[in-house]
Amino acid sequence: MTVTAHGPLPAATYDVAVVGAGVVGCAIARELARRPGLRIALVEAQDDVGQGSSKANTAILHTGFDAVPGSLEARLVCEGARLLAAYAAECGIPVEPVGALLVAWDEEQLAALPRLADKAVRNGYHDARHLDPAALYAREPRLGPDALGALHIPGESIICPWTTTLAYATQAVRNGVDLHLNSPVEQASRQDGTHVLGTARGELRARRLVNAAGLHADTLDRRLGRHDFTVTPRRGQLLVFDKAARDLVRHILLPVPTALGKGVLVAPTVYGNVLLGPTAEDLIDRRATESTAEGLSRLREQGRRILPELLAEEVTAVYAGLRAATEHEDYRIRAHPGQAYVTVGGIRSTGLTASLAIAEHVVGLLTADGLDAAPARDLEPVRMPNLGEAFPRPYQRAELIAADPEYGRLVCHCERVSRGEIRDALAATVPARTLEGLRRRTRARAGRCQGFYCGAAVRALFEEAQPGGTAVTAGRARAEEAGT
Repeated sequence: MTVTAHGPLPAATYDVAVVGAGVVGCAIARELARRPGLRIALVEAQDDVGQGSSKANTAILHTGFDAVPGSLEARLVCEGARLLAAYAAECGIPVEPVGALLVAWDEEQLAALPRLADKAVRNGYHDARHLDPAALYAREPRLGPDALGALHIPGESIICPWTTTLAYATQAVRNGVDLHLNSPVEQASRQDGTHVLGTARGELRARRLVNAAGLHADTLDRRLGRHDFTVTPRRGQLLVFDKAARDLVRHILLPVPTALGKGVLVAPTVYGNVLLGPTAEDLIDRRATESTAEGLSRLREQGRRILPELLAEEVTAVYAGLRAATEHEDYRIRAHPGQAYVTVGGIRSTGLTASLAIAEHVVGLLTADGLDAAPARDLEPVRMPNLGEAFPRPYQRAELIAADPEYGRLVCHCERVSRGEIRDALAATVPARTLEGLRRRTRARAGRCQGFYCGAAVRALFEEAQPGGTAVTAGRARAEEAGT
């Protein structure tokens, strides 16, 4: 198992290099790992997997009911939803099938519901049902006043996006994929039938290349002579409300979608919080993940209409993510014959749901273009730590604590995170390398106090696990945990 973050990259030539370790890139690397005998590199610019769009989304497992019928996205979302639901059950990724309500607030939106129901049928989804106001308010009694009806989509679910990406990466690495972090691709060329990637850690060579670089997919494409699309970073700001708000909402509350996206929603999370967002702001800066007063004010205004009582609850976090929007409605997944190269671009908010189907599709394109790959094999399942509130957490499992008392020693009390979970995340196949990475793997410091009480203890445990960690650091961690 190889995960590198420093030093020169290997001199050997890989069979396939996948650029970008977001949820889609990790899924592709995992799918390639199912073909024995291939040497695969997964190359990531940042210091962890899932650091781009994949870490800052609305965490919904979509049905694809409102995709463009006949599009590649519609097909892959439909297939991906089935694959990911089964994969999540196998790996312990939390999923809750809460269903969604597409709420109409005016006559124009109400008139659009039958068209959306018809679109759902054309996308192979037959369970959408119209609700009149009485049925709608029976399902969501705290919904804002004056809603005219809704389309009920019972198949929509919520999922943990962080664990999904990590599961793919873990399974890929355990089955021979080399994961190279801190390796932004700064140059790219093809020399004598081999792709040569110039990174901050030196050159990496591969016979075949998959561009899953997300927000930077068009930049890499241009370096290889392609000009098929342009990425416009679309910022989505979101508010995270405290767990005390969870009883206010039973479904994902969706607006009638527009050309800019699915719009502002209210959704429960598998962690027990409630989300409000996202905004949809087309920008130029591909690093502009900061929140703005204007954006958050706009969210509050819309949230007040959707679920008025939500605005009285505490906000525990604010975050923003960038989606890789393009000028095209559909995904931009293309094989380039003669170049041993596949582009995976324009993967927007449905990429999490479609990830496993995208991976199968991309490997199919590589194979059709000459990749000499053995038949796919089943990989040994991975069992991921549960971060979902609807399923038993380690501190609730008496048998686990009896076998290892560290799972009963809480460090982060807001999120009920134990020392055992932190230890495991720091020693995992793809370990946490930063406190933020640790937060995504365990939820430590992600609760109501945002690390005010547990931050020092979590940091001490993190530092203890780093090379050179000392007994003094360990002692400090125990003292912080005890509050002395």
